[in-house]
Amino acid sequence: MKGQEGVYFFSADSSRIMGDLYLHDSSLPFMILCHGQNADRDEFADIAPRLLNLNYNCLAIDMRSGGSHGFSLPAAQNRLRAAIAYVRRFNTLPIILFGSSRSASLCLLESADNHQIKAIVALSPGEYFQPAISMSDVTRKISQPVFICGTQTEYSFLQKMVEKTQAGQVTLFQPEKGKGVHGAAALTGKDVTKDEYWFALLLFFKKLL
Repeated sequence: MKGQEGVYFFSADSSRIMGDLYLHDSSLPFMILCHGQNADRDEFADIAPRLLNLNYNCLAIDMRSGGSHGFSLPAAQNRLRAAIAYVRRFNTLPIILFGSSRSASLCLLESADNHQIKAIVALSPGEYFQPAISMSDVTRKISQPVFICGTQTEYSFLQKMVEKTQAGQVTLFQPEKGKGVHGAAALTGKDVTKDEYWFALLLFFKKLL
């Protein structure tokens, strides 16, 4: 039975992580939903129910730990890894990481050489971890199917980000009916391009079956 439940668990650095668990069926695979830097887990309140209809469970987590280091890379990595461990309480099926903006880049980074991850959805990723980490180097190491989308303005940058990946591995999308919207907001609201984003995303999931 479908439902939403507030949950919490702890990361390796003992931070308390709040999450929204959208449980369709505990035997189904999970998507872990990671919000952008100017949002919280409520960013997925309208998105997660649609994802449940694709026969997945969802866990939306808060990426911030508070204070000036609320979205530091080490803290965010700890939170994402703790979320992966949390959904392992239900089953050990491969997981889909679903990230927005800065967290989209984090999901790509976490997926490199990680066989627990089946696929990645990255909405408007960017070079948030430079100079230490280049996203083009990260995407070159990823072997899973990847859906990446962005606005028309972001598209040329995204093309460069994935130019080192294997042919056919990445689904790269930009809208045609308008300029588009950054991050997870592309899938919500009233922008004329919303249905384009959803259609492209649903086609990607269909390929994963």
